[in-house]
Amino acid sequence: MKSAISVDPSLNVSAESLESKLHRVYCAGPLFNQAERDEMTAIADVLQASGFAVYLPHRDGMEFRHVHHQLVDQGWPAPQAAHFLHQAIFALDIYQLVEACDSVVWNLNGRTPDEGAVSEAAIAWTLGKPLVAYKDDVRSLITGRDNPLLVGLVDFRTLDDPQKIPAALCAAIAQSPAPARQPAPLPPPVARAVQQGRELWSAMHTNHAHGDNAAIAEVVKDLFAGETQSVKTDA
Repeated sequence: MKSAISVDPSLNVSAESLESKLHRVYCAGPLFNQAERDEMTAIADVLQASGFAVYLPHRDGMEFRHVHHQLVDQGWPAPQAAHFLHQAIFALDIYQLVEACDSVVWNLNGRTPDEGAVSEAAIAWTLGKPLVAYKDDVRSLITGRDNPLLVGLVDFRTLDDPQKIPAALCAAIAQSPAPARQPAPLPPPVARAVQQGRELWSAMHTNHAHGDNAAIAEVVKDLFAGETQSVKTDA
């Protein structure tokens, strides 16, 4: 499906602004219905047309409902499958946010902002990664304004035009300090999630699992079922 958002060809930033490394953007936002997924895909299309690489969770990672269906079809009880699949999704997203991606574009649209995207934006902000927010939804909870603990993460500035996202992201990248040569060690729970997500991402590549829900289910089961596997076998 083509993006419904047109792209200004003058916003090609891949060479000068991003130097020699292809800058990778985590696209955070709501993904729970087709309209939301289409909007997130359109935002990713704008970024890619402007020279950015992107990570779009439902396209490049996995969708819970599809992989969960595969696991249940294999005979896993739905609650057990949901438990270790959630662990896998958490680890993969943390790996992408902390290690694999350089910045985050955050879609705030919705009656309330998507809870997962809020967490992802907060993680990016804590790590000091460039963060840009997009919102053209007029709904808000506090006298016409968004929650300050949300928009404060982006200096109280949001964009209402997707075509402005690449230029705003370039500005945020330019203002961001260069990463430390020896970054501070991650807290143990974060380091553990990053390691698990790295292993999952590598296994998905090795097994050519991207876009193949059955193959993703096999990788997730092998890496995350853990003791749940033995409980199922004993039963």
